[in-house]
Amino acid sequence: MQPTSQQSFEEKRFALRMALRLPVVVSGRTDDGATWSEPTETDDISTLGALFQLNQKIAHGDILYIRSHRPDGVPVEVKATVVRLSAASYGTTRVGVSITEQKESWMRLFVAWVADDNIHDGLDE
Repeated sequence: MQPTSQQSFEEKRFALRMALRLPVVVSGRTDDGATWSEPTETDDISTLGALFQLNQKIAHGDILYIRSHRPDGVPVEVKATVVRLSAASYGTTRVGVSITEQKESWMRLFVAWVADDNIHDGLDE
């Protein structure tokens, strides 16, 4: 049975989300097939996706590749689909993506950064 759009929305809202400035490199292909790559940082990440800003022109439904590192330096690369676009500052676009491949790697990245952030918060007290 195919989930309804309401069910899909509710599932996304239940994802754990964290405001985190995580350095990432986003890459994709233009309409003519040329590859591009742009360093940026996340505004937030969740167990299912991420939100970040790009200068590159992209469209809803585009496939992107996101590369980053866990706090221990282990590299992570995942495939994502653009699910949300909105205008941001200085002509950039705020991009929301849903992770479509390597979901387990993304979940480990999320958990590692949450744990690292909590360790550092505890040290400041």
